[in-house]
Amino acid sequence: MCGIAGVFHLDGQRADHQIVQKMTRLLAHRGPDGQAEWVQGAVGLGHRRLSIIDLSERGTQPMANEDGTVLITFNGEIYNHRDLRNDLITKGHIFASQTDTESIVHGYETYGEGVVQYLNGMFAFAIWDGRKQELFLVRDRLGIKPLFYGLFGDTFLFGSEIKAILAHPACQRELDTAALDLYLSLNYTPAPMTMIRGIRQLEPGQWLRVKAGSRKLEIVTYWDVDYSRKTALPFAEAVEQFDSLLHAAVERRLMADVPLGAFLSGGLDSSSVVACMKHTSTGSVKTFSMGFGEPSYNEAPYAHEVATHLDTQHYERTVTPDLAAILPKIVWHGEDPLADSSMIPVYYLSQMTREHVTVALAGDGADEILAGYPTYVATQWARITEFIPRPVIETAVQPFINLLPVSEAKISRQEKLQRFTNGIGYSWQDAHAIWRQIHTETQKRDILAGGILNGSTRLFETYQRYYARCPSDELLDKLLYVDTRFYLPNDMLAKVDRMSMAHGLEARVPFLDYTLVEFAATLPSEYKLRRGVGKYILRKSMENRLPKTTLTRQKAGFNIPVAKWLREDLRDLLTDTLSVKKLVEVGIWQPNNVQKMIQQHMQRKRDNGYQLWGILTFMLWWQQFMEQK
Repeated sequence: MCGIAGVFHLDGQRADHQIVQKMTRLLAHRGPDGQAEWVQGAVGLGHRRLSIIDLSERGTQPMANEDGTVLITFNGEIYNHRDLRNDLITKGHIFASQTDTESIVHGYETYGEGVVQYLNGMFAFAIWDGRKQELFLVRDRLGIKPLFYGLFGDTFLFGSEIKAILAHPACQRELDTAALDLYLSLNYTPAPMTMIRGIRQLEPGQWLRVKAGSRKLEIVTYWDVDYSRKTALPFAEAVEQFDSLLHAAVERRLMADVPLGAFLSGGLDSSSVVACMKHTSTGSVKTFSMGFGEPSYNEAPYAHEVATHLDTQHYERTVTPDLAAILPKIVWHGEDPLADSSMIPVYYLSQMTREHVTVALAGDGADEILAGYPTYVATQWARITEFIPRPVIETAVQPFINLLPVSEAKISRQEKLQRFTNGIGYSWQDAHAIWRQIHTETQKRDILAGGILNGSTRLFETYQRYYARCPSDELLDKLLYVDTRFYLPNDMLAKVDRMSMAHGLEARVPFLDYTLVEFAATLPSEYKLRRGVGKYILRKSMENRLPKTTLTRQKAGFNIPVAKWLREDLRDLLTDTLSVKKLVEVGIWQPNNVQKMIQQHMQRKRDNGYQLWGILTFMLWWQQFMEQK
């Protein structure tokens, strides 16, 4: 895993080597093992290296083909690169290294843009084709690796992170209010948007091509999840095939020339990955978990139970984080901004893990492909409750919920009930979006200055577009599709990538092997969600390998006590960063209404934790990315 950046002047202007160096240097955390650039004419490619496969100098990027006409800068891993390599050798290609990178270069020479269909892995790369005078960018099928780009006049820029693009003088820093709208709804900005106008994200499963002399960006979707084909396999046979595919996915991700291990929370997903590692590995398996000093939020004992059961070499650390000091740093790495509070434990977990290994397997993706979230059950209820008139909810139910005492639970009872009742009376499509919603449309209008939104329904429109893309008519299929293509890459995978890469740690996610994702999409709904129990097929495949408590425990998630920390450890940072003076300076807020939210929260009248976390993250992001040039 690495960091990539580059520039292409479409009008033929010469690329500035020093600027390409600066862009690339800002990604040093992603690749601590070295930096190199290739600059020729109008094109500059930069690369920060994290050495995983072929640690020699032969693995240095940007990397060229035999005659230097095709060059690549690549971030990620190709797990089937040896098979591709052998195929290309039979076609006459000569390899100078053992890297997976070189297989992509020669694969592109042979198959053109079709090379992406031959790749099994996580990847984001840019290829300069000197013969055609065009730049070719690709992001992997599920969006595990990030890729940002922007066209500013005749200057095309790209990078693994936005900060690399911002380093180029052609890039202007202007807030995208449409992205702000969606960010306040979700606490993240969904692709293809970013918070900065003109900078975009390539969506999962897409490639982009731009040619010299033309400002036209050709963007093509080369892969999508197909829920229209359903298997006729009996459940027992489906479990066997699923288990075989999961083990194969894990085994592929054990490929490395450096030490590797696994994150272990003690939940079903990470525990299943570790169980497969034990089954396929010849040596001991290193596992890593992070705990908090507060018992109600500490899941380390669950991880310890699984580690003991599977006999792993387990590393565990309990953290009492210095939140006020660490949060600005986390926001800098998260960028865009990304206000997922679980970034904090993932940051510390990655930091500890990197002390022992360079690669860690993780359990992300299982919930989205196998229906692990409680919202899927709630959405099924929504088909019943959508006929309840909204005025009944707003006048009789929600005022009662607002009177409930605010608890210090991960997600308070008030917050859970508020989100559920917010979705009652709406269609199941809108209800699913509402249950993911942080700020309601009314709340956004209250806290933003007049004219910023100009009357918005963007969240619901966005969800509807994703529902329409899913070819299946089944309710659960549509929900899994929208979460796999929308929530997963923009929040969960972005969080894991940024926080692991902050420490030069490569995180691999076996559940998102595309062969496993495609198989899961063919499964009938009842194989995934049965009698209110999600990930049913995974539980069955692991019932003789994991402790019963792991198989039956309800999903907890990597949440932190946001509401409590904002009242205590982060109180000074919150009140200072969201002071009336600073809110006025940014020019997009209604300061008095934001102050009212803070007062309600501090006085325990309302649990505004997630809303305030999003605003605080935005303001810290603004200070670092918009005010500091």
